[in-house]
Amino acid sequence: MTEETPGFEEKPDVPSGATPDDAEPQAASEEGAAPAGDASENAGLVAQLDQVRTALNERTADLQRLQAEYQNYRRRVERDRVAVKEVAVANLLSELLPVLDDVGRAREHGELVGGFKSVAESLETTVAKLGLQQFGKEGEPFDPTIHEALMHSYAPDVTETTCVAILQPGYRIGERTIRPARVAVAEPQPGAQTVKPTEDAAEAQDASGAEDDAGTKESGGPDEG
Repeated sequence: MTEETPGFEEKPDVPSGATPDDAEPQAASEEGAAPAGDASENAGLVAQLDQVRTALNERTADLQRLQAEYQNYRRRVERDRVAVKEVAVANLLSELLPVLDDVGRAREHGELVGGFKSVAESLETTVAKLGLQQFGKEGEPFDPTIHEALMHSYAPDVTETTCVAILQPGYRIGERTIRPARVAVAEPQPGAQTVKPTEDAAEAQDASGAEDDAGTKESGGPDEG
């Protein structure tokens, strides 16, 4: 039976040829390896987060582009729908213009009476609701964009090309002209000069004053006392 010697302590195994002090740096290096592994793992997470953010930004840009394209498509469809409706209404009203011309001629000759008058007024009310507007009046300046001159003459009482008679009224829908007003126009007399009324009055006053002076001189003036 072996007796333990008091005060004897077991020491860790140390490789042959190595001192106990050599074991301490090895333990310290093992402890320092843990923080290096955490830093590498964090770098990998940051890289993955950057990739996710990039992909999210790309998908967001794609959605915004698709939304803008859809809004443009909706506006284009709505604009085309309105244009098609306007063309259809204009074509329909163009076919009714001869009927409106007949109604106008009947009204001028006093033939718009009875049931025919009621039908004509209902027709005019309906086309007005659809946006049809009549234009063209005597005395207004001639505009080749909305007037069609069928007759031409000269007149001394006009200072510019003027519509002196409306042969057929014009019609428009909004800013779109369906039919120009067919008119007779008159132009100023060639070589005629327009004198302003104020100048005529001044010249007449001067002439009257000159005649009064001439009469005074011929009479020898007032009698002396």
